[in-house]
Amino acid sequence: MSRRVTDEMEIVSGPSSRRHSGRLPHIHKVERPPTQNLLRDIQDSLKETFFSDEPLRPYKDQPGPRKFLLFLQHFFPILEWGRTYNLTKFKGDLIAGLTIASLCVPQDIAYAKLANLEPQYGLYSSFVPPLIYAFMGSSRDIAIGPVAVVSLLLGTLLQNEIPDSQANYKLAYRRLAFTATFFAGITQFALGFFRLGFLIDFLSHAAIVGFMAGASVTIALQQLKGLLGINNFTKKTDIVSVMRSVGSSAHHGWNWQTIVIGLSFLALILFAKYIGKKNKKFFWVAAIAPLTSVIIATFFVGITHAEKQGVAIVRHIDRGINPSSVHEIYWTGEFLLKGLKIGVVAGLVALTEAVAIGRTFAAMKDYQLDGNKEMVALGSMNIVGSMTSCYVATGSFSRSAVNFMAGCKTAVSNIVMSCVVLLTLVLITPLFKYTPNAVLASIIIAAVVGLVDIEAVILLWKIDKFDFVACMGAFFGVIFKSVEIGLLIAVAISFAKILLQVTRPRTALLGKLPGTNVYRNVEQYSNATTVPGILIIRVDSAIYFSNSNYIKERILRWLSNEEEEAKKLNQSGIQYIVIEMSPVTDIDTSGIHSFEELHKTLHHREVQLVLANPAPIVIEKLYESKFVNLIGEDKIFLSVADAVTTLTPKTQEP
Repeated sequence: MSRRVTDEMEIVSGPSSRRHSGRLPHIHKVERPPTQNLLRDIQDSLKETFFSDEPLRPYKDQPGPRKFLLFLQHFFPILEWGRTYNLTKFKGDLIAGLTIASLCVPQDIAYAKLANLEPQYGLYSSFVPPLIYAFMGSSRDIAIGPVAVVSLLLGTLLQNEIPDSQANYKLAYRRLAFTATFFAGITQFALGFFRLGFLIDFLSHAAIVGFMAGASVTIALQQLKGLLGINNFTKKTDIVSVMRSVGSSAHHGWNWQTIVIGLSFLALILFAKYIGKKNKKFFWVAAIAPLTSVIIATFFVGITHAEKQGVAIVRHIDRGINPSSVHEIYWTGEFLLKGLKIGVVAGLVALTEAVAIGRTFAAMKDYQLDGNKEMVALGSMNIVGSMTSCYVATGSFSRSAVNFMAGCKTAVSNIVMSCVVLLTLVLITPLFKYTPNAVLASIIIAAVVGLVDIEAVILLWKIDKFDFVACMGAFFGVIFKSVEIGLLIAVAISFAKILLQVTRPRTALLGKLPGTNVYRNVEQYSNATTVPGILIIRVDSAIYFSNSNYIKERILRWLSNEEEEAKKLNQSGIQYIVIEMSPVTDIDTSGIHSFEELHKTLHHREVQLVLANPAPIVIEKLYESKFVNLIGEDKIFLSVADAVTTLTPKTQEP
């Protein structure tokens, strides 16, 4: 009889698991896998947990100089791209860089105001961080800079920690922003360096969709201050407080000139986005619309002096490149811990957004994105950024989409964008002093409109109601309470789903499909028939301390239900319970103890416990715990079909 060993060391039969000798089939015995060295087991577990991507594989069998070059390329991917870089690629990167620069300059000024920082700090954050990322990041398409959600989150958290009455409020606020940025970078770098990137996957896609949608609504509501020309506006972010503030100022606090400017340019930007979305060839129309709006609005406000009519304007942007801010970071004192707390939260949110964007475009262009390398790159740029007057920067979806459609080839497009921002800082920032706040509000509203993914929400409702609840919980938490509460709800619901799935795994009653030896869920296949006297149950999860009692009780409930049905139909009772173990990837001591209790309970009810197709690690643990001796090796089968073939004649014995 032929057989083979799979990669998982699982013994399976050859072309046919049964060889007929006359009329009796041959039943293959479930074999115990070879015992592995404990040190080897630990080594394999650590490798799969932290080094599943085999980062050291390229260095194998390489000479010393080659290893050093590969080492440099690992941390600075731009060196690898440089070997094949040519004029054609540079042309694509140049066009893409110039295009995203036209989008980022007005957005940076607007996002800085969203973070309650002076406008130049938004521009600073699109100069230094993109340069660092261009040399260290592995994504060819992501565009780096401030983003709306992180700006709002940072601004909200910072305001909660520093009271308005504090002396030198603006300086203390700015210093805490740089401190938070430093620790955001440290958090991101540490996760990548220690290969803990899998931790961000605990925030489910559904929770992210809800959080981003809620944040976009909150951001849009915050812009009503600039869009309507309101001077006295609430500092709270919940929708009730914002709408109350808007309503209370309706009779005396709105400025009609500001409203006209804001709504006009909002309509212009949204129309440009519609054109770019309708026809991909005109993506550049949407990209230059914000800068065009700023230029036009600034020009007309400047020549008409509309600021004298109550139109709020930027008034001042510092000229020149980023000053050093090392001395402004809180290295000691109470604000150090506050900066750490804010930085960890902002860093994780920024990291989640950047990695998701990077993976999206990597999949579209069919190249591999190293998640841990991305985290190191993002962390490094924010650490350096915190020391050069930048606040938390990350990947921007709107800019990355424009970068992609503009034909970028490598991260050099970020360098081009940084150079344009540098020229803006050095040469033309004074020209923005007449830029009306209403236009900046319009730019932000237009940017966050795309964050509300209605189609994704509908899909969540259709596919998984629990995911929909998680999405709505995060959404309503953000808009009715605060950004941080919404984020907390998103994380809590994500963990609740994990715990629910772990503690309450699915089980299924299996039946035989007609004309086959295949056993499947009777609820899925209506023509599947159960076997008289044999109850076949599949457990769809690993069996751990958190779910072992539930699985035992669920199996006994299946047994009670089937025995009641058998009595109603005047059929013989259940004599064997066959547990299909294929989905059971692991079992711990609590799981084995529950199986022992299950065996004891079944024995009192004159029912025998049978296992089918246990995985290598499971059968090994069952042997080590002597459970195999308890139920007998003849009660463990390679497949459900083998078990039924062997047990059916016994159920017919008087």
